[in-house]
Amino acid sequence: MTLPKSPQSHRGSVVEQQPPAARPEQPARARAPLARAAGLLAATLVLLLVALLSLAFGARPLSLGEAWSGLLDSGSASYPVVHEMRLPRTFLGLLAGAALGLAGGVMQALTRNPLADPGLLGINAGAAAAVVTAISFFGVAGYTGYIGFAFLGAAAVSVLVYAVGGGRGATPARLALAGTALNAALISYVSAVQLLDTASLDRMRFWMVGSLARAQDTTVLSALPFIAVGALVALALARPLNALALGDDAARALGSRPARTRAAAIVAITLLCGAATAACGPIVFVGLMVPHMVRALTGPDQRWMLPYCAVLAPVLLLGADILGRILGRPGELQVGIVTVVLGGPLFLYFVRRRRVAHA
Repeated sequence: MTLPKSPQSHRGSVVEQQPPAARPEQPARARAPLARAAGLLAATLVLLLVALLSLAFGARPLSLGEAWSGLLDSGSASYPVVHEMRLPRTFLGLLAGAALGLAGGVMQALTRNPLADPGLLGINAGAAAAVVTAISFFGVAGYTGYIGFAFLGAAAVSVLVYAVGGGRGATPARLALAGTALNAALISYVSAVQLLDTASLDRMRFWMVGSLARAQDTTVLSALPFIAVGALVALALARPLNALALGDDAARALGSRPARTRAAAIVAITLLCGAATAACGPIVFVGLMVPHMVRALTGPDQRWMLPYCAVLAPVLLLGADILGRILGRPGELQVGIVTVVLGGPLFLYFVRRRRVAHA
């Protein structure tokens, strides 16, 4: 004769064996994509507000109503100011910000280094060195002249970094070391040209500091196709970069090709950085700061990180441009100076936090 099991023993054998947190986790996972989508929508609305503020602030301040009227009503008194001066500047800030943010996100995923930015591989320095050469030795002026040289320099450095870093066998560490060495050499070259060519020094100095002030319709239209193609390539790399983060062997097991992913990532970074650098000059820290902030919101998933970077980086760049116009009145502080002032302390904070975390 068998004795019936007590309720206590039944609970211990069935209920207590189940993980207590197994059931609540599923709704949380289901809500995560909705929360990220809602956050992306909120970031887009913030970007629209910052773009409207960019149309309002300047040497002649406008109210938000006047800026909106100048944008839509051709009979408005503010229409010439908005359309001829501030609208091209705002569009260029949107394009350059998205380009730098995406390039920074791809760069950090490619090198597996959260302190990397588009300058780490020397691509910005390559574009800058080519443009400075064009200004000093060939008398080139204007964005349409700069862009060809900028892409030539960026592409040459990209190929050189990829070859020195090991080609098909390139690793994140080798790419970073090769890029850092070339970056230092190219910056030294740019400084030497600036010191030796006093006639072109003013033009180079204004371009090298990074600015949106000279934006024109032709600048925006020339940069748009390159940034659009680079952005599409970067966004298409989200899944392969996720696989690459697990290591080359795991990426191959998942059907990804690490060598092809790295080559495509360098192409995307070259297009994005080359166009942004030719249009605005070398603007630093945007590609470093934005992926860090985004990673705190989305986690390491590149499928969410990269769209967030494309939206929030223009917010940072246009916000820095607006701050420079306010603080520098009656003139203005160039956006490249403002991003350095904001990004320098933040970079030191990130470095210190990582050092403490590894201690």
